Amino acid sequence: MLRTNHKTKLFSSIVLSVKHVYKNFGPIKAVSDISFSVEKSKTIGLLGSNGAGKTTTIMMLMGILKVTSGEIKILEQDVYKHRNKIAKEINFASPFVELPHRLTVLQNLNVFGHLYGVKSLADKIYKISSDLDILDLLKRRVGKLSAGQKTRVSLAKSLINDPKILFLDEPTASLDPDNADWVRTYLEKYQKRTGATFILASHNMPEVERLCHNVVMMGRGKVIDSGTPKDLITRYKSKDLEEVFLQLARNDKV
Repeated sequence: MLRTNHKTKLFSSIVLSVKHVYKNFGPIKAVSDISFSVEKSKTIGLLGSNGAGKTTTIMMLMGILKVTSGEIKILEQDVYKHRNKIAKEINFASPFVELPHRLTVLQNLNVFGHLYGVKSLADKIYKISSDLDILDLLKRRVGKLSAGQKTRVSLAKSLINDPKILFLDEPTASLDPDNADWVRTYLEKYQKRTGATFILASHNMPEVERLCHNVVMMGRGKVIDSGTPKDLITRYKSKDLEEVFLQLARNDKV
C-alpha cells in the first residue's frame, strides 16, 4: 500500500520513505514538499507530464541529487549518509541510458558485476543471460544490438546485483508490442519470485495499470494525487488511467 501521510507509522514493510522533500535549482522550485512511502514487493508508478518533477525525484531517491531539504530513507537508512551501502541494494534501468557501445554484452555485464561486488559473477551472468534470453548476444558489441535486444541487456545489467529496489524509467519505450509485453511479463514474474520493489516512471498508462500497485501523480513539483490505478479511475470517473492523466494535464495540474 502506498502511504502519502508522513505521520503514518512506518512498519518494517516500508522500504522507501520520502518526507517533506524540496529541491531547488537556484530560484526554481523543481520539487516542493513531497511525501510518500513504498512497501516491499510493490510497484509504484511515478507519473506526470514533462517538467512535473519525476526525473528530479528519482535522482534524489537514488542519491544522485541532494535534497534542498527533507528526508529520504531507503531500507530504513538515510540515502545520503549511507549511500555506498544503499547503492549495493538498488539499481536502475532505462533505454535512454546507453551502455558502452564498443564493449560486448559480456564485457558490460562483467564491468557492472565487479562494480557491485557480485560473487560468483560468471555463474550469475550465465543465469541472468539465460533468463533474459541473451546468451547468444554475449559476444556481440552493444552498439550492434536492436532496441529490443538493448532493453534486455539493460535489464540484465540492472538485475546483476539482485537489487531490493529497482528504478525503471520508461522500460518499454520504443519497443514493439510483442517485446514490450515480454518485458512486462518478465518483470512481473521477477518481482513475484524475488520480492523486489519497483519504482516505475512511465507515460504508458496501460503499462502503469498493469504493473503498478499504486500511483503517485506529480504536477509542478508536487504530489497532486495518489492511490491505486483503480481508485484513481473511480475518483475521476474515467474509463482508464490514461483518461485520468489527460484530465489532470488539461486542467494544468500535472
